[in-house]
Amino acid sequence: MGTKAKVGRKQLLLFTSVILCSLTLGRGAVYTSEPEVRVAENKPAKLSCSYSGFSSPRVEWKFTHGDITSLVCYNNKITASYENRVTFSASGITFHSVTRKDTGTYTCMVSDEGGNTYGEVTVNLIVLVPPSKPTISVPSSATIGNRAVLTCSEKDGSPPSEYFWFKDGVLMPTEPKSNRAFINSSYSLNPKTGELIFDPVSASDAGDYTCEAQNGYGSPMRSDTVHMEAAELNVGGIVAAVLVTLILLGVLIFGIWFAYSRGYFDRLPVRR
Repeated sequence: MGTKAKVGRKQLLLFTSVILCSLTLGRGAVYTSEPEVRVAENKPAKLSCSYSGFSSPRVEWKFTHGDITSLVCYNNKITASYENRVTFSASGITFHSVTRKDTGTYTCMVSDEGGNTYGEVTVNLIVLVPPSKPTISVPSSATIGNRAVLTCSEKDGSPPSEYFWFKDGVLMPTEPKSNRAFINSSYSLNPKTGELIFDPVSASDAGDYTCEAQNGYGSPMRSDTVHMEAAELNVGGIVAAVLVTLILLGVLIFGIWFAYSRGYFDRLPVRR
């Protein structure tokens, strides 16, 4: 028996068990053949919802994405905001053409007219969109011994992209000690957020940085390359700047004192 046949048999047994258990408990059985649907943008998508044990089934579909919740179908009818895009049937709902905004969780809720029997099932819809060119933020100069944060992001990819950093054209591993080229670096890299944090910055961290975004759909996209310098803290320059500031402040104070002592301020004309 092939793998597909075994999977199909397991699904059939699962559905049969759900139906029998639900009927025994006095509940209707609601299930789906595809808990997760992945489809390219602008293509049709079918979200299945099958049920049994309901005398007069009343079907509703709810969409949830983050804080957004909306009704797609109410009492076996597509709502006004979806009626030109979605078709309802006894086996589910069908999008004529999905957009990236349709990505989210859809809940199929089934009840009878009296409200005595109820069941629901969720279907996750992922609209596949390739990543766009990522943008990066890289400091032009980072001070050795200090902390430096580099960021990378793109807004179009669905599912969300993962991010990979390159230094001087070489892929940076998540663990710097695993590659001899980065053994002297001390950084943390988060592929989910795109953050690359040097803590602390070392002289070897100077170089050209590029970020790549990929989500398993479409071609990976790379950012522009940005150069980062790693510079020593110029203690001498800071001390010199402080001394110059103090000298100028001292000259200003002396000038004001000298003017007062000579009575220059008393000679200024008084306005009436």
